[in-house]
Amino acid sequence: MNLAAFFSYVILSTITPGPNNIMSMSNAVRCGFMPSLPFNFGVLAGNLCVMSACALFSSLLYELIPTIEPFMLCAGAAYILWLAAAVLRSKPREAQTGDFANSFAAGTALQFVNVKAILYGITAMSSFILPHYRDPVDVAGFVLFLSFMGFAGTLCWACFGAVFELFFSKYRKPFNIAMALMLAYCAATMLAGLWK
Repeated sequence: MNLAAFFSYVILSTITPGPNNIMSMSNAVRCGFMPSLPFNFGVLAGNLCVMSACALFSSLLYELIPTIEPFMLCAGAAYILWLAAAVLRSKPREAQTGDFANSFAAGTALQFVNVKAILYGITAMSSFILPHYRDPVDVAGFVLFLSFMGFAGTLCWACFGAVFELFFSKYRKPFNIAMALMLAYCAATMLAGLWK
């Protein structure tokens, strides 16, 4: 395996903007770093499930992608647009109650419709890992590695949001609009794949 290409792919995939990272930063801005951790741990749990499924069924999923891709894209785009609306409607930290968008369940659920995470897992497994490693212990190690790299990416974005919380809270409405537009852009780019 070309380790330089593999690590470059993993780092770029996990640190670039996507639904996980945008929601993580938004939650940290609204609630602070520590209260945003349930969402991030949800991302980790969901990533473990998705990466495991990618490892177990990579070749099957790779063959089925043309068939299931439109359904995955539509479901993912709908969920991300719902999250964008939740970000737009969000209130300052002291006014929040029962914030689902910052919950473990939201972080976990997002992974099952997050096409970026699913394609990240399928690409890593089918292009880098499975051609060289077939032992279940090795593959499980890569599942853990890929999942924790995704988790590290969301934590980096949460730290960024928490560090700049005072600035972002001063400009809460423009920030919420910008985050919602970024999520809507993620959804739009996913749906654009349907008309290729």
